[in-house]
Amino acid sequence: MNITDMAFWTPVILSLKVASVALILAFTFGVLTARLMTKYQFKGKVVLETILMLPLVLPPTVVGFILIIIFGKNSFIGQLIQLVFDHGILFTVYAAIIASTVVAFPLMYQSAKNGFLSIDEHIIEAARVDGNSDMRIFFKIIIPLSKNLLITGAMLSFARALGEFGATLMFAGNIPGKTQTLPTAVYSAIQSGNMTLAWLWVISIITISFVMMLFIRVKEN
Repeated sequence: MNITDMAFWTPVILSLKVASVALILAFTFGVLTARLMTKYQFKGKVVLETILMLPLVLPPTVVGFILIIIFGKNSFIGQLIQLVFDHGILFTVYAAIIASTVVAFPLMYQSAKNGFLSIDEHIIEAARVDGNSDMRIFFKIIIPLSKNLLITGAMLSFARALGEFGATLMFAGNIPGKTQTLPTAVYSAIQSGNMTLAWLWVISIITISFVMMLFIRVKEN
């Protein structure tokens, strides 16, 4: 086995695709949710925020179990998906994307929230007095001033999505060429005794993660 074989590249490419889509979703929902949570005060806010952060501390298998309950064929959402698309979402690449997005979301949300809270309120008030709309303030002032923390959150979210194992294994399965990502591929290779292939995948994911973490450290310094 060598790095020119498709057996090696298939889970690598799939993992990068899944993590990239998960990053886009986690970034979008994370930033928007953080904006709403920092802008408005309401009853139950602490409880809601705790729920949003739960995937960060829950065992991945528990996250996978909850996703199965929510999107399974016996649930309302699962039946709706079956009705609209004529097939379920379990054990598909879409399930892998959802699982990766869910576990990556808290990192993006927390980074965005910290970035937004770090902005001096006087700057925002001055912009509002000058007649700027909330949307213009958000995109022209808040986002640029939070750029470093948003980039950090994005990198951490991508790394978390790339390394997701437990929730993906339960919700999307471990189907070679279809839902087998790098972490589940490593698991399968070890189970089958193919240590050479396992090492190649381990080195790949370590390299990708190291480059992203190094980028974050360089940005911070």
